[in-house]
Amino acid sequence: MRRGARAAAALLATATALAALVACTPKEAPAPNRTPVTEGVAADLVGYYGQDVDWDRCVGGGEGTFYCGTVTAPVDWSDPEGGDLELAVIARMASGESQGSLLVNPGGPGASGVDLVQGSAEFAVGETLLEHYDVVGFDPRGVGSSTPVRCLDAEQMDDYLFALPRAARGTPAWEAELTARNDRFAEACESGSGGILPHITTADAARDMDLLRGVLGDEKLTYLGYSYGSFLGATYAELFPDRVGRIVLDGGLDPSVPGSEVGARQAVGFESALGAYLTSCVERTENCPFQGSVDDARTALADALAAVEATPLTATDGRALGADAMVMGIVSALYSEGNWPYLTGAITAALEGDADPMFVLVDSYYNRSDGVYLDNSTEAFSAYNCMDYPADPPDVEAAADALVAAEAPTFAPYWSGVDLCASWPYPPTGTRGEIHAEGAAPILLVGTTNDPATPYEWSAALAEQLSSGILLTRVGEGHLGFNKGNACIDDAVEAYFVDGTVPDGDITCE
Repeated sequence: MRRGARAAAALLATATALAALVACTPKEAPAPNRTPVTEGVAADLVGYYGQDVDWDRCVGGGEGTFYCGTVTAPVDWSDPEGGDLELAVIARMASGESQGSLLVNPGGPGASGVDLVQGSAEFAVGETLLEHYDVVGFDPRGVGSSTPVRCLDAEQMDDYLFALPRAARGTPAWEAELTARNDRFAEACESGSGGILPHITTADAARDMDLLRGVLGDEKLTYLGYSYGSFLGATYAELFPDRVGRIVLDGGLDPSVPGSEVGARQAVGFESALGAYLTSCVERTENCPFQGSVDDARTALADALAAVEATPLTATDGRALGADAMVMGIVSALYSEGNWPYLTGAITAALEGDADPMFVLVDSYYNRSDGVYLDNSTEAFSAYNCMDYPADPPDVEAAADALVAAEAPTFAPYWSGVDLCASWPYPPTGTRGEIHAEGAAPILLVGTTNDPATPYEWSAALAEQLSSGILLTRVGEGHLGFNKGNACIDDAVEAYFVDGTVPDGDITCE
């Protein structure tokens, strides 16, 4: 987000940023052990689809039986002879009779599906689906334990993300300084990633997902995608409509929206979420750091951002909390209503000169702990977005900036920056346009009305575009809608996955 790439297709921040790595023990009975499906696969790809996976029993959080393995995929799907990469996979076997594999993706781009299933399967899909499906998490190409995008070490990443520019914001010297910083980052990604950067795209990842479907022995894809994972799932449906089984896309992205507008709409979404938080704070929170009306609170927060922009606070670890970092901390907390008490504490501390609590929120976004980055999600996020989103014409960028200024005034002074993707070593190959997936089986979309990261109108638009899209609306706050305590949404999704029950039409769940 902001300054990272042309689009800000949001990371699933604090709730699903998991630190654990898969620890494998000696191999037991191989599982899942269904026969790979190679029907309809091109001759030069049969070897990939028919490969045997060396499944090992591995450790996972909570109850359940876990197996981990790696699947080999071509780096370049258009030239399978050009080299291979590895995809890390984990399967949590069904606690009851399995109906097959349910692939899950937690978003990002750049979040680890292996970590999600290993450490938080109950949170991700719930007990009902864990009973009926082998829940399969995978790290998309470039991510985590798969063949990764590698750019900077921890010290260099801190410098890239948190070092304060010497020049004043918005000046030519400021732009030159940030451009040079972006150049160094992009060069490091190119030198450290083993030639995979041109092929870190959502289209390539969707083809990888079809490979996993075949290797796992499923005729059709059953899939649950969150946030960016909705774009991955919709891309899959466009490429392979005849292989769509049961697909749920939670927190949709509108694939027709230009990259600049994606970031702008997210700014507006977070401003709306900020308004909901400030309303709750001033009306119901005894220790709210703001007094008066919501407008008064918004003005006070804007003043606090301007103050740390002028005179940054120094955290215990030496990092400087300027406006950019403070905005990131606020945004990180606004993903979920459950984070609001932590945001209150962090803002209160910052107003008293203590930067540490705000950096806890910042670090949760970047999955950073004690100076260590626990994954490569920030690097993979940049790689995907720079390849997926073409540069926008100046008038589109200007319209996006105007939208942020008009509808996200608290964040507007700090939202725009120098585009990393202008420094990327490869031109983007992705395009922006509607996705229809003609001929696909019914696909459910879940949208939350005040979702700050994937605004509700995106889910509604994607449901309208898809030839078989059905929209489930969760009226409420926060990012995503399934497994968020709304029985109406949860029952509809579970009935669809377990019994194949397709709603008669769109549903609104209060």
